[in-house]
Amino acid sequence: MVSINVANTMNETCVDDISIVLQIDLYKNSCPEAESIIYSWVENAVSQDSRMAASLLRLHFHDCFGCDGSVLLDDTEDFTGEKTALPNLNSLRGFEVIDAIKSELESVCPQTVSCADILATAARDSVVISGGPSWEVEMGRKDSLGASKEAATNNIPGPNSTVPILVAKFQNVGLSFNDMIALSGDIFYDNAPCICKCLNYITMKPSIGIVVAGAHTLGMARCSTFSSRLQGSNGPDINLDFLQNLQQLCSQTDGNSRLARLDLVSPATFDNQYYINLLSGEGLLPSDQALVTDDYQTRQLVLSYAEDPLAFFEDFKNSMLKMGSLGVLTGTDGQIRGNCRVVN
Repeated sequence: MVSINVANTMNETCVDDISIVLQIDLYKNSCPEAESIIYSWVENAVSQDSRMAASLLRLHFHDCFGCDGSVLLDDTEDFTGEKTALPNLNSLRGFEVIDAIKSELESVCPQTVSCADILATAARDSVVISGGPSWEVEMGRKDSLGASKEAATNNIPGPNSTVPILVAKFQNVGLSFNDMIALSGDIFYDNAPCICKCLNYITMKPSIGIVVAGAHTLGMARCSTFSSRLQGSNGPDINLDFLQNLQQLCSQTDGNSRLARLDLVSPATFDNQYYINLLSGEGLLPSDQALVTDDYQTRQLVLSYAEDPLAFFEDFKNSMLKMGSLGVLTGTDGQIRGNCRVVN
């Protein structure tokens, strides 16, 4: 695996000192309808199922830090992909939406728009449709020729992760402390967080993780992912009413598979409510609540985003751009799949 270092510009990475540039409006001439087609399918999917916004955003997270469409590959007799990795199994969803987008794009402009670029754009559109910020998606990713179940299994932080573990995982892929907090609001859905394939590409400050955390403003999690949260009955981070409601939900028959909203106040809206919830002791996942109880620096960032939603939006956009450029395949590397589920 090549070593990747971040260059000075947001849309440029360097692989073995060779510059690789992702571009805005890459498909302006070759497939001018690409972004409108993607938006239309995402809008329709979210209108039918509000959970789909979080699902599509999470697919992009799980595909990155590599951002190469590998998470979309199906298993075959002689190939094992990432869909059956523990953090992904019975958790990731929205593949049929990506299939539909790809099918229309192939009919309009064959072999032009990569599956990885579709994921990045669908993630942005999911945020926008849910009321969040917009940004120009940088294009030019190629699709991988393989996948790594081992990396997906071993490198995704669990929902019970402590702040030091979360910071280390983000730093391993080149995301900073603020990035972690800003992006966290959308990371988790159903079974596990989607800090995907955390491959040791680059090193940056740990701030991206705080931004990433904000992605938990959307989506749901299964009771099994926050069972340790149900055990506590005292401590500075305990909201007893919140805890009792969770205990009631998860004590029912089939409790472990029951879903709880990551944000009880505005579950289908992309906003800064996630951070406000943390300050009230209403972080669903232990790793979320740890951001305000385990570390002074993370708590200060949570406070700043709770007080200033525009600051959160701006940092989230920047962190998404940074994350979306990690470990990408461009130029002669990779391919543009005709079907996102299989290599050409």
